[in-house]
Amino acid sequence: MGVDGRLRAMVALSQAMAAAPTPRESWRAAAQGACTALAGSFAALSVWERDLGRLKVLVNAGDRAEGEEEYPEGESYPVHQFPEIAEFLHERWAGGGGPNAWVETAAGPAGAPADGARAFGPPGYCHQRVAALRRRGRGCCVVAPIVLHGRAWGELYVARPLDAPLFDADDADFATVIASVVAAGLAQTERLEEVRRLAFTDPLTGLANRRAVDARLDEAIGSYRADGAVVSLVVCDLNGLKQVNDTLGHAIGDRLLERFASLLSVCGAQLPGALSARLGGDEFCLLAVGPTADEVIAVAAELCARAGELDLGEGVACGIASTGDPIGEVPSGRRLFRLADAAQYRAKAVRAAGPVVAGRDGTVIRLADTPAPPLRDRRRFRDAPPAL
Repeated sequence: MGVDGRLRAMVALSQAMAAAPTPRESWRAAAQGACTALAGSFAALSVWERDLGRLKVLVNAGDRAEGEEEYPEGESYPVHQFPEIAEFLHERWAGGGGPNAWVETAAGPAGAPADGARAFGPPGYCHQRVAALRRRGRGCCVVAPIVLHGRAWGELYVARPLDAPLFDADDADFATVIASVVAAGLAQTERLEEVRRLAFTDPLTGLANRRAVDARLDEAIGSYRADGAVVSLVVCDLNGLKQVNDTLGHAIGDRLLERFASLLSVCGAQLPGALSARLGGDEFCLLAVGPTADEVIAVAAELCARAGELDLGEGVACGIASTGDPIGEVPSGRRLFRLADAAQYRAKAVRAAGPVVAGRDGTVIRLADTPAPPLRDRRRFRDAPPAL
């Protein structure tokens, strides 16, 4: 591939990573783009998980060998088997040098070309990589470290088949450039993920926020209408927060919100895949898809009991609406939310110690179906004659 071809490949790689909607798609774009740019047949992107001491493969792209998955869940390697990333490369960067790519061949040191297949890489012989090349029918690979925020993030690996030309020093230099472009793309992906996280997260409690609930609820109702999946919504109103704020201060009130949020998260974890959220102020909710209505009610009852044991506040008013109960047609998430909110209002009105459930308390559906009173026109007050 000539200079123009390499330039086009780099531009395509950058554009693909920038357009990727998810981190997974970004990883895949990076691996595929590098594979194309280096005329490889296979590429992988791995991250160095320092806390676990391993290189974890994020994506395998191109011609995968038997047992290689595109997005492997459990493919990782102890980092001590690859000391060049954990030791040599780190020392090079710490000493002010730049990260360089290197080449491995299936022939190993004895079969290296006269100019030295590893003359442009770190010293030593990585028998794990060579053995992997042989085992998977590949002739050579180029490995380029990825540096992000000034630290070793992981590595980019591109391989060629046995009958293809070996990578050379020029390929290794180009792989180093590709790795820097991939690092820039990964940094952008991280920033976008952080923006998304902030957009769907309550900053005080760390739970999901109302926007996240609305999005998940719409998806859940779609599943319910398509295949009958049970969708349950628990809406909670934390009692006594205003009194705590007025008498003890908002810092203590925030502590109460955080403690209840922890309880909600712990209880919600009993329902696989449930979303715990703070809707705003003293209102929280739990959205579950799949568990039966009785399972959700049991969890909500535990939540009410544990909230009543908190030192601060006055427990919680809890309402539940589930498509697993006789609540009538649920054409949208708005309908389920209205029912759960009415159940919560009922629980607060009667000072219920446990959850009130729509469909099991006839009052709730009537409350939900009662039209809201019309807004009064302020102009009527402005234009009315003064009282005598």
